[in-house]
Amino acid sequence: MALPSPASDNALAPSHSPAFSQMPPRHPNTSLCPTDQEVVTPRKPVGQKRIDKHSLDYVLRSGLAGGLAGCAAKTVVGPLDRVKILFQASNPQFAKYTGSWFGVVTAMRDINNQNGIRGLFRGHSATLLRIFPYAAIKFLAYEQVRSAVIKDKSQETPFRRLISGSLAGITSVFFTYPLEVIRVRLAFETKQDSRSSLSSICKQIYHEQPRASSAQPLSSTLYSAASSSSHSIPVRSAATAFASTTSAIETISPNSGLSNFYRGFSPTLWGMLPYAGTSFLAHDTAGDWLRHPRIIRYTTIRKPTPSSDTLYKPPPLTYWAELLSGGFAGLVSQTASYPLEVIRRRMQVGGAVGDGHRLRMGETTGQIWRERGWRGFFVGLGIGYMKVVPMVAVSFYVYERGKLALGI
Repeated sequence: MALPSPASDNALAPSHSPAFSQMPPRHPNTSLCPTDQEVVTPRKPVGQKRIDKHSLDYVLRSGLAGGLAGCAAKTVVGPLDRVKILFQASNPQFAKYTGSWFGVVTAMRDINNQNGIRGLFRGHSATLLRIFPYAAIKFLAYEQVRSAVIKDKSQETPFRRLISGSLAGITSVFFTYPLEVIRVRLAFETKQDSRSSLSSICKQIYHEQPRASSAQPLSSTLYSAASSSSHSIPVRSAATAFASTTSAIETISPNSGLSNFYRGFSPTLWGMLPYAGTSFLAHDTAGDWLRHPRIIRYTTIRKPTPSSDTLYKPPPLTYWAELLSGGFAGLVSQTASYPLEVIRRRMQVGGAVGDGHRLRMGETTGQIWRERGWRGFFVGLGIGYMKVVPMVAVSFYVYERGKLALGI
């Protein structure tokens, strides 16, 4: 039997047919008959390069989107944030406004009457100076930790989401906490004639020391008691040695300096674990609910922008669905971490009220309990909801839209 000649092959080739002349050439890696999996999850278009989440380009873009999201969110709730700090830190001039929803509006009205609109945004420059790196580090750290902890959809568990958010929050607060202390101190000032600049506040915090007590130091008291005692020489020697040790401890104990910029850092770390963790967990969980097959056509963008992670990334939510999931995240995270936030605020303003004594976390907790009981740990929670719910909603919305605009 004679084999067909190359000429006959060319004659039978479909490329010479007018019906097939309009069809684009098939890529070698594309299946002639796609499988069910390929139908459900189409292959990525030829030429679309998948961006590495660990690359410098992705880190910079996600950090930029996160920083802009934080600044936008803080600007929206700037006046509420100022009043909330005054309530939490028990400012004497604003103690009469606490305990009612109308007190928030009244306090904002009085601040506006005394200092104008600038009074409602006092300390906002320090807020933006802190929030941009804080939000940038938080979001980019979350993306990095999430990509390492959750490699595919089978590992998408609530615990892994919680851990990813908590580690991202701890990382961001470690690098930006001194700016938070400066912001709180600027917002805490209420006197009309005191307009401290950023540099003066930094110098004041750096040089703050506990106010000298009228009583003698413990070392001098012990030594005097030992010298005037009629007991034996060994007793006086032991007291003298103990007094010397106490004096040495008092000498090396830091009373001022850079450590003042980390007041309240311990409760901040403890508070960041539930706050950042539950925030990202609640947001992602609400996103899953809003992408339920029965309502996904109403809650997602029908034609999502091509993503660097098309094989796994879910379709983006509409603006109202994204704001709803972010608001839910703010509600859950604020409730979980608010008591520790109150303790942190009281520790941060320790040099601006009282005798300047630097209270530890346990001492601050006991002081709040003695003053108001368990209710003292939730003072200002109403205004906290008013502030955090829209703030987190705007933050997640701007971040997700920023990622789409930046192509990540």
